[in-house]
Amino acid sequence: MRGQIRAFVFDVFGALVDRKPTPHSCLRTAELLSLQPHEVCMTAAHNDDLQAARACGLRTAFIYRRTEYGPEQRADLQPAADRDFIAESITDLAAQAGCA
Repeated sequence: MRGQIRAFVFDVFGALVDRKPTPHSCLRTAELLSLQPHEVCMTAAHNDDLQAARACGLRTAFIYRRTEYGPEQRADLQPAADRDFIAESITDLAAQAGCA
């Protein structure tokens, strides 16, 4: 790993900063937390949000939400790329990160 994660943020936090996923929303989120991008882990169920965060140097955590769009969901069923964490739930993520 690239050092300690000091904050887990969710895609909704970045959306409050700017339209997501944009480099500005990712980097500004880290700035508002007074952290370097590699100290922040974007947590989302949408691969495009995580890809944007990874491109800006943030760590990434994919949390499954297989039926977010109902039983016919076809997108975001699996992480589309390597992630720092892949979790079934927020409590699973906390356990993996040593926060539980």
